[in-house]
Amino acid sequence: MVKLVMAGLMLLSVLSWGLILQKMALLRRARREAEAFERNFWSGADLNRLYEDAGRRDGAPGLEKIFTAGFGEFLKLRRQGASALSDVMDGTRRAMRAAAQRELDELDAHTSFLATVGSVSPYIGLFGTVWGIMHAFIGLGNAGQATLATVAPGIAEALIATAIGLFAAIPAVVGYNRFSYDVDRLATRFDTFMEEFSNILQRLATRPGA
Repeated sequence: MVKLVMAGLMLLSVLSWGLILQKMALLRRARREAEAFERNFWSGADLNRLYEDAGRRDGAPGLEKIFTAGFGEFLKLRRQGASALSDVMDGTRRAMRAAAQRELDELDAHTSFLATVGSVSPYIGLFGTVWGIMHAFIGLGNAGQATLATVAPGIAEALIATAIGLFAAIPAVVGYNRFSYDVDRLATRFDTFMEEFSNILQRLATRPGA
C-alpha cells in the first residue's frame, strides 16, 4: 500500500510539472504577444489595416483577437445602420468581453488541477505514512524479538510517503498561485485595452462624416 501511495504521488508530481511547464510557456507567449500588439496598436497604425492583417492570420492571439472581435462587431453594426450610438457601443463591448473571456478561459484551463494536487497530496502522503507505520508496529508485535532493525525499514519507507506528498504539493501550490496572478494581470490588461479601444471607437463614430 505504501509503495502504491508513493507511485500515485510521483504520478501526480510528474503531471503537475508537465502542466507547470506548459502554463509557463503559454503565459509567457501571451504576455509577449500582448506587448507586441499594443506596440503596433499605439504606434498609430490604421485600424482597418490592423483588422485586415488580423483577418488574414488564423488563430489571432490575445489582444488581437479582442480587437478583431470588437472592431468587426463595430463595423457590422454600422453597416446594418444601427440608429443609436449606444447600441453600437454596447454590441462592440459585448463582443470584446466574450472574446476576452474565451482567452482567459484558455489561459486558466486546468490550473484547478494544480490546486487539487497541492491540497490533497500531503494528505495522501500522510495516509501512506500512517499505513506504513501501522503495519510496521503490527510486524513488531508479531516478531519474536523487538529491535529497531525490525521496524526501521518499514517506518523509513512510510515517512518517505509524506516527503513525496510534500514534494508533489509545494510546486503545485506555488505554480497555481503564480499562474492565477499572471492570468489576473492579463485580465486587467484586457479590460484596460477594451475601455481604451471603446473610447477610440466612440470618438470615431461621433466624428463628422464618419
